[in-house]
Amino acid sequence: MDEVLARASDQARLLAEGGLDGILVENYGDAPFFPGRTPPETVASLAIVVREVVRSTHLPVGVNLLRNDAEGALAVAVGAGARFIRVNVHVGAMFTDQGLLQGHAHQTLRKRESLGSALPILADVMVKHATPPPGLTLEGAARDTWFRGMADGLILTGKETGSPVDLETIRRVREALPEESRIWAGSGADPGNAADLIRAFDGIIVGSALQKGGKAGAGIDPIRVQAFLKALGRS
Repeated sequence: MDEVLARASDQARLLAEGGLDGILVENYGDAPFFPGRTPPETVASLAIVVREVVRSTHLPVGVNLLRNDAEGALAVAVGAGARFIRVNVHVGAMFTDQGLLQGHAHQTLRKRESLGSALPILADVMVKHATPPPGLTLEGAARDTWFRGMADGLILTGKETGSPVDLETIRRVREALPEESRIWAGSGADPGNAADLIRAFDGIIVGSALQKGGKAGAGIDPIRVQAFLKALGRS
């Protein structure tokens, strides 16, 4: 854990110094991921890491407990002082490499209330590395996640890690939701499409493009961070 904590604080420092607006902490190195509830040692370890990141940076920190442990993510976030969580399948169901993942919005929102928290929930719509069940449309999934799942923000992704978001999807989702909805791009952002994405979306989650060789999990490359922010006109 000492090695993990040192790496996490170093990566957080590079992101903060580079000019990013926030940090999302995931147990990305845990593959193959547990489909639902993660074991207690994973939750405990992630809480320690998130606390270290919170203490080492001024940026808001979020938690995503892969593959779909929303209650665990809430527990980590509240205990460690994080500011938001991401949930891959918040409502409905998706077929994934972990099998069938089902949303538990009813449990997640009640757990959040019982913890006395108002942490925003950012929820994926038709999350990457997954196939929707027959009959489910993008617009229907977005409406269910926003209205019935009561998510605070929605995330649209490409088909897999590093795949860009089809800008046609944001148009369709915008038309299906009220003006006050907040929608984030969740994969495939790079210097070549960053300007287009930030015009279309309310925010961008970027991972692979900031890391060595453009490979997820390889470690933050400060040069790539600056290139990304320059593409947004923020260098």
